[in-house]
Amino acid sequence: MPRTTKTITFSLPPEMAERLDEAMQQRGRSRSEFLREAVLRYIEECEWRELLRYGEERARERGVGPEDVAGLVEEYRAEEDQSPA
Repeated sequence: MPRTTKTITFSLPPEMAERLDEAMQQRGRSRSEFLREAVLRYIEECEWRELLRYGEERARERGVGPEDVAGLVEEYRAEEDQSPA
């Protein structure tokens, strides 16, 4: 049966490795579990920041400012309430 994971090796400064070991022990996680979650969170945060950047660019192009958001959300919700399910 093929592996469902890929082994990756990397190095950390000793102080960071100690902090990692303390954090994983406090949370009752293995090093692999802890690092998988950390990497996933980092990737998701990068994707979220890119989405926000994209949205901010489109808003600027259309002349939409922060003061317009509440009204646009209200309009959208009203349209959704009127559409058939």
